[in-house]
Amino acid sequence: MAATAVTAIALVIGSVVFVGLLSRSVVDNVGAVASQDLAQYARSLEADDRTDLSDDDDDRVVCLIGPTGAVTDGDGECADETSARVLVGVESGAAPEAISLDGDRYVAVADEVSVSADGSGPDTRGDDDSDDDTADTDDDNENDDVDSDDARLVVALPLDEADDAVGVATTLLAVAVPLLVAFVALVTAIVVGRALRPVERIRRRVEGIGASDLSQRVPEPSTADEIQSLAVTMNAMLERLDASQRSQRRFVSDASHELRSPLAVLRQYAEVAAAHPDRVPTSELAATVRAEGSRMQDIVESLLLLTRLDERGRSERTERVDLDDLLLAEARRVRAAGAVEVDASGISGARVSGDPALLGRAVRNVVDNAVRHARSRIAVMARTEGARCVIHVDDDGSGIPPEERERVFERFVRLDEGRSRDAGGSGLGLAIVRHIMSVSGGTVAVGDSPLGGARLTLAFPSADD
Repeated sequence: MAATAVTAIALVIGSVVFVGLLSRSVVDNVGAVASQDLAQYARSLEADDRTDLSDDDDDRVVCLIGPTGAVTDGDGECADETSARVLVGVESGAAPEAISLDGDRYVAVADEVSVSADGSGPDTRGDDDSDDDTADTDDDNENDDVDSDDARLVVALPLDEADDAVGVATTLLAVAVPLLVAFVALVTAIVVGRALRPVERIRRRVEGIGASDLSQRVPEPSTADEIQSLAVTMNAMLERLDASQRSQRRFVSDASHELRSPLAVLRQYAEVAAAHPDRVPTSELAATVRAEGSRMQDIVESLLLLTRLDERGRSERTERVDLDDLLLAEARRVRAAGAVEVDASGISGARVSGDPALLGRAVRNVVDNAVRHARSRIAVMARTEGARCVIHVDDDGSGIPPEERERVFERFVRLDEGRSRDAGGSGLGLAIVRHIMSVSGGTVAVGDSPLGGARLTLAFPSADD
């Protein structure tokens, strides 16, 4: 509809301009002919051939206007008082102009000519065969000769044929423009309808996709154009939404399962203690409640931290942090627990910019992950490599298969599903590490450790660069 409207407006404007230019061109052409006739009549008058201006049997109007503004010679139109006023108003030497005489359109031009004072023709001194007496009379009346004055000659040509041609062109345009607009509208409807047919199919498919089922995809036309690109982009978006929905469902399911386990333990101990108070020592009940409560608190805090990390795109608090100090503190903590041997000989100075609390949480999580999977030994190191500061945390456990090295950073993922949840953790530690590294401008990766297990590498932009 919009394309048709634009086309119609353009055609109407073009038609109006065309008719105007055609009319102007016709007036100019007739004016050129009138100028030629004017020059011919002027030469005839100045040659004193006593041209009779009223003896003109065509539609041409020729008038001679004296110095006083009165018509002194011309055809019948010049005798008409109304027409005479119009002809007198034509300026000498001006461009051809359109005038109206007795309801008909003319193109008129005017110019000055020299005629005798009585308006009968150019000034004359007498005939060549006059006798001496006549010559003497001329000498005696030298100051009584007829004066020569300027008159104005006006020539007007009718515009009937020219107006007819313009009228025919206007009629043709008045008929052709609506037909052309209708044709454009029809072609546009067919072409646009055919071009947008795939878009309509995509729209119907998208309309049928519900929030509960994002597995459907829109049809991709084989047209290799923008519509195909739109369909491909929309399918990619639906794939991301579907993956996000599956991840959210899995996250809710895993979070519910993680929280249900400690709650089930607490409920079981509470029921046993209520039924058999003498069989459940208070100290054992308190220890169980404390352990399971701590576990639930850790899960809830981890979930809240992940939520906050999802909401912000970068670290809100930034200051200089010494990674070597963080690693040495973690090494002392692990040694105090006595679970595994810790090698901290590879720690050297490394300073970065970031949130100390978040960076400390990331370092602790990777160290705890190494302790959890190590057989007897872990190694921690930190150093500056050019513009980067790098932390390596190694363990001598079973390692992580290459195909699983990306999946371990997903939430609630445990590679050893058969082991106990107490031994395996909540499955949120490495997911938190990846989010912290993302908001801190760093990266985390998994590789093979020289100790035989897994190596987790944290890389940061150096603050000393």
